Amino acid sequence: MQFGFAFLEAGSVRAKNTTNILIKNILDLYVGALCYWMFGYAFAFGKPGNGFIGAGYFFFSNIPGESLSTFFFHWVFAATATTIVSGAVAERTEFISYLFYSVGLTGIIYPIVSHWAWSDEGWLANGPNVSYRDFAGSGVVHMVGGTAALVGAAILGPRIGRFDENGKPQIIQGHTVPLVALGGFILLFGFFAFNGGSQASVSQPGDAFIISNAVVNTILSGASAALVSLSVSRTGFGSGKWSLLTTINGGLAGMVAICAGCDAEFAWGAVVTGILAGFVYHLTTQLVEYARVDDPLDAVAVHLGGGVVGVLTAPFLIYPEGIVFNWDGPSFLIFGWNIVGGITIFLWTAALSTLLFGGLQLTGFLRVSEEIELKGLDIPKHGEPAYPPISYHVGWQSDLYNLPPDDSPGAKGVGKFIFSSYTYTLCQASSHSRY
Repeated sequence: MQFGFAFLEAGSVRAKNTTNILIKNILDLYVGALCYWMFGYAFAFGKPGNGFIGAGYFFFSNIPGESLSTFFFHWVFAATATTIVSGAVAERTEFISYLFYSVGLTGIIYPIVSHWAWSDEGWLANGPNVSYRDFAGSGVVHMVGGTAALVGAAILGPRIGRFDENGKPQIIQGHTVPLVALGGFILLFGFFAFNGGSQASVSQPGDAFIISNAVVNTILSGASAALVSLSVSRTGFGSGKWSLLTTINGGLAGMVAICAGCDAEFAWGAVVTGILAGFVYHLTTQLVEYARVDDPLDAVAVHLGGGVVGVLTAPFLIYPEGIVFNWDGPSFLIFGWNIVGGITIFLWTAALSTLLFGGLQLTGFLRVSEEIELKGLDIPKHGEPAYPPISYHVGWQSDLYNLPPDDSPGAKGVGKFIFSSYTYTLCQASSHSRY
């Protein structure tokens, strides 16, 4: 999953910010591992605890050996929630502020939500004769990440040039579509383990079917959402083109949506979930843009939009207790409890994210200066451009010794190629380039 997010985000930003986004994806794992070891896992699954928060196993103190595999799996979930935010606030965020919100999300906001829903003591897991239904984290992981992304992007403000003086959105394209596609393929594969692995067991009776069902439903929901997104994009409600990027994000939204019920839905239920997710993805994208919130990765639409679809559809489609199969009180109670869970997760994450990002904004640590934003973050902040101009320059110098004679037919064309390539590199490195 982390590999996929890294490539998806790197390709979606401009070349001058590639190193910056990649180091954040790397540190989501490293910072997340230490925070989750120190206190995140304790808040999530530490015992003894209460309905709100865990209170044991800090720094692995007295942790049972069989809990280490649970730590590893949920550390990856925590890192995923944090990575979702890095894409939404890309290209204009101070690196030091990233460290703060990474600790806050991985170590506090996400672990407490996961305690509510997935620990034996959590209040959502122990509702009134019912349990919150979210098998692989449509709400617990993706709504948390998507909500934090929405709040962070809104407080941070749009990138320079994203909206004109009248508020009309302007397109800022990423620098490499193939890298985005590679990230999409890797995420597709990662979702199989993300959803199938949520069974957390492979040796008990019934495990094989649940894992297989989760994996198959994941691809069916993703496929349905991708095709819906592609079709909507071709109409007047989208760009009017057959958009690859929209297809990738729509497919991801479908896989996010099916997380909640992938273990217990029939194949047709996964298709229905994906179709709804595809439409909701487009609707959320337009609402976010209308609100003048700049989200370079469409993270809010994919993860918050898709997560909401999953939380709301699972109580209808899971077998045998879903509303479609049982029109009685307990089935509707699951639906009501999922609504309570979804609203609580949204409000909790939004409140703490507002404190986190708002505090960074007030102290001046949240956003880079206009000059650095225009130059790009790679060189001023990291000193390591992803595509150093010198690497091209050295290549040209060696080629100059093998150019055809000045009077040969190909000489003029070679000269034009060198000049145009050099001009392109200068534009990429220019401090005045916004795009």
